[in-house]
Amino acid sequence: MHVSLTPELESQVKRKVDSGLYNNASEVVRESLRLMLEREAIRDRLRAEIQLGCDQLDRGEGVAVTTEAEFQALARAGR
Repeated sequence: MHVSLTPELESQVKRKVDSGLYNNASEVVRESLRLMLEREAIRDRLRAEIQLGCDQLDRGEGVAVTTEAEFQALARAGR
């Protein structure tokens, strides 16, 4: 596989290798892809949680909160 990088990205990869944190450019790219996939998974979980909350609100399952103390009490209760 051949990957083309902009000069700036290539420079970033070289800096990571030169720092000693990575042995070669492939390690930098693999770590970058792993982090990208992790970030996408987090984003997908957040979107699912948001959808769940919206669905609950649509069903009238929301709880009105008017103070920080009420919010904290709900958070502690695991709601």
